[in-house]
Amino acid sequence: MLEVKNLHAYYGESHILHGVHLQVGHGEIVSLLGRNGVGRSTTIKAIMGQVDAEGSVIFKNEQMLGLKAFQIAHKGLGYVPENRDIFPTLTVEQNLLLGMKGAKPDKAARWNIADMYRLFPRIQERAQVEAGMISGGEQQMLTLCRTLMGDPDLIMIDEPTEGLAPKIVELVAELFKEIKNRGVSILLVEQKLAIALNISQRLYVMGHGRIVFEGTPQELRENSTIRREWLEV
Repeated sequence: MLEVKNLHAYYGESHILHGVHLQVGHGEIVSLLGRNGVGRSTTIKAIMGQVDAEGSVIFKNEQMLGLKAFQIAHKGLGYVPENRDIFPTLTVEQNLLLGMKGAKPDKAARWNIADMYRLFPRIQERAQVEAGMISGGEQQMLTLCRTLMGDPDLIMIDEPTEGLAPKIVELVAELFKEIKNRGVSILLVEQKLAIALNISQRLYVMGHGRIVFEGTPQELRENSTIRREWLEV
């Protein structure tokens, strides 16, 4: 579904990504791991057309590099940024409605507001509250739910569990499994190794703007050298 080859990305004259490659298959959860500052967030921003990039990003057999971010989103590629990008003066429910796109002619939407409220009852309780007044964790859930309302075929999620209470982290992990079960692929940028190992089919580890490991959760569990050199603090 998504194939990234020889991806280079830049912030001005700073060369951040150096030939990144990765793949995400249909209905697959793939995690991108690594320490802060190695280029994980830049990778998904480059895929989404938000930073200057060179190389190849093929999504559903179509080249994405060169397209605007809104054009990429309309192709069915969803993005949940780390910065909880909500509309603070609109209510929670209005934020969810803004995520909706027109129905695709070939199939019904996978998600609706009732799904979001079932998965996160706290979002329903806060439905008529301005989004800027809810907690950071609730804003994170709202951003994720709003992206799902756009019915993406693949969703890229940047640090979704950062700063969340353990009980909410468990809910998020279960949501990822439900997303996968509905045929939506996930590319997950995550700091918590245990979560990534538990829910991913495959994992990539980044270091210094490059992929330094790719394999299954079991292969990463057995590779203490990679964990020690590139993941452990």
